[in-house]
Amino acid sequence: MEAAAPDDAWDDLPEPLVRPYAVTAGRTGPAAPLMLLALVSTTVAGQRALWERYPLEPEARAIAVLCVQIHSIAEIGAHLHLPLVVVQVLVDDLQRAGIVSVHRPPDVERPGRDLLKKVLDGLVRL
Repeated sequence: MEAAAPDDAWDDLPEPLVRPYAVTAGRTGPAAPLMLLALVSTTVAGQRALWERYPLEPEARAIAVLCVQIHSIAEIGAHLHLPLVVVQVLVDDLQRAGIVSVHRPPDVERPGRDLLKKVLDGLVRL
């Protein structure tokens, strides 16, 4: 029985394997921090670009198509099976190009230590 050639092992993969750093051109984070709960929507100009076959990488195009309906950074990663840092970099690029707009969630005050202790004590009593 012949041993399979090393390249044959790649034939069984369901889709092409691309390393995250190749998708982001080696960048490891967005220029401006993007929260995972930030909401992303495709702009009118972005929607026009999609119709006009604007040259976007496949992952960037998928984000623009998905965000015709508003999604968070975390949701985009889940829907497209992309690492969150890749989504953050691509969304940052798309925002700079005017393809999407990012709506940052309002700053929410975190509960104080006393409140958290009361909640924990209540849970323990259950």
